[in-house]
Amino acid sequence: MTFTLDSSSLSPRTRSSRALTKDHPQRPLNFTPEIQRATAEEVPYKDGPATMKVLLLKDPKEDDDRGQDPYIRELGLYGLEATLIPVLSFEFLSLPSFSEKLSHPEGYGGLIFTSPRAVEAVKLCLEKANKTEAWETSLKEKWNSKSVYVVGNATASLVSKIGLDPEGENCGNAEKLAEYICSRESSALPLLFPCGNLKRETLPRMLKDKGVPMESITVYQTIPHPGIQGNLNSYYSQQGIPASITFFSPSGLSYSLKHIQELSGDSIDQIKFVAIGPTTARALAAQGLPVSCTAESPTPRALAAGIRTALQPHRC
Repeated sequence: MTFTLDSSSLSPRTRSSRALTKDHPQRPLNFTPEIQRATAEEVPYKDGPATMKVLLLKDPKEDDDRGQDPYIRELGLYGLEATLIPVLSFEFLSLPSFSEKLSHPEGYGGLIFTSPRAVEAVKLCLEKANKTEAWETSLKEKWNSKSVYVVGNATASLVSKIGLDPEGENCGNAEKLAEYICSRESSALPLLFPCGNLKRETLPRMLKDKGVPMESITVYQTIPHPGIQGNLNSYYSQQGIPASITFFSPSGLSYSLKHIQELSGDSIDQIKFVAIGPTTARALAAQGLPVSCTAESPTPRALAAGIRTALQPHRC
């Protein structure tokens, strides 16, 4: 199965996953970013019942091995035609301060990464401070002598790419990772936790309660993607009402829900709302939306199986 870029009504292609930095805060905001989908002809089981169209509110990501977004691939295996629309953008902050901390691993007991963006901040720090060589020759090895905790396979993959050895990726969420850290950590030195401005306090609170020292630094902030409304308008005009919509974060929900409600109108009751995890599910419930399914784990396979079940006569 391959991908197509649905660009019939879009402005010139722009990589949607590219984030803003304080050095370039005024990038034009009048572009429509990449929408990625699998066409009906590319979905397996096309000789079966009519293909159901599902909408995922997330950035397209290419799998290194196959050049495909893993969520589109997994949903296609269930005969579902998926479209990805990004709803979040990110602006990096405090990079000089973070760079200084990365240069002194001797002052920390390890690292904690709970999002891909925090790992991207490491790469930016190294590039901007011309420390890539120092990272490769000494800093990376020093950090690898300590624990590098992560949430999720996507974050773990990026951590591996910068030469660090992740652990805890199978915990699935910050609460379970905190339990994992508390069961293993005994260092008197603080764990360095680069995070976003919307981080939940679950992990810091749990570590504090267990006496595990931690130092957090906000290295990015989450802002609405400038193309949300235009992309959703294009999707609804071309594809109609989706059978399901999956949200990947509470912030993504808050930035997109108004547009979805306006575009769906009275048909919104037909849509199965799906959450990538329990935090997002709670945010959906708080908005008064029925949660048809919550993925058992934040992975393409678990989400695809959950959506497929939710779209059956019986729900997951």
